[in-house]
Amino acid sequence: MIRVLVAEDHTIVREGIKQLIGLAKDMQVAGEAGNGEQLLETLRHTPCEVVLLDISMPGVSGLEAIPRIRALADAPAILMLSMHDEAQMAARALKAGAAGYATKDSDPALLLTAIRRVAGGGRYIDPALADRMVFEVGLTETRPLHTLLSEREFSVFERLAQGANVNDIAQQLALSSKTISTHKARLMQKLRVNSLAELVKYAMEHKLV
Repeated sequence: MIRVLVAEDHTIVREGIKQLIGLAKDMQVAGEAGNGEQLLETLRHTPCEVVLLDISMPGVSGLEAIPRIRALADAPAILMLSMHDEAQMAARALKAGAAGYATKDSDPALLLTAIRRVAGGGRYIDPALADRMVFEVGLTETRPLHTLLSEREFSVFERLAQGANVNDIAQQLALSSKTISTHKARLMQKLRVNSLAELVKYAMEHKLV
């Protein structure tokens, strides 16, 4: 029996996924979490084979949670679930240690296939994304500027684009405001934007918010 922990901040989506897993005879929902902190806490006392992890959760985001989950003694396989069918996002998640990447609008049967595959030690990438990844991520010349950001810079960038201010972000990431300001200056330079409005526009153009 494949035990799955569902980490997703939208209750309706989470309930839908739990129902879907409940219909499969070879898997069960081991637990659930609505944010990154809750997920890490739940994992400490909930054995499972697969964590179904929403990439953009409040607090500790899905991307930031990956290395922490991987560091656990009996680490489960991580299957990322995202609204974005964005090749760059998928590449980041896989590079950070996720075993698979599925999008929320994919066929429910495909999601079950993905869970089975990563539970068995395999890897899974949404078929529609796989082709694009080869082209978009493979060709350095055409890579968007946000691929140059470090994981930390990307976390700050995402939060700025969603309207958080430096102090909010400092609190969420447990860093000083000064450190966040440094990351902000560096990431704006890398993205070649001069204002917050341009940063938000960039994020929207690249479907990152």
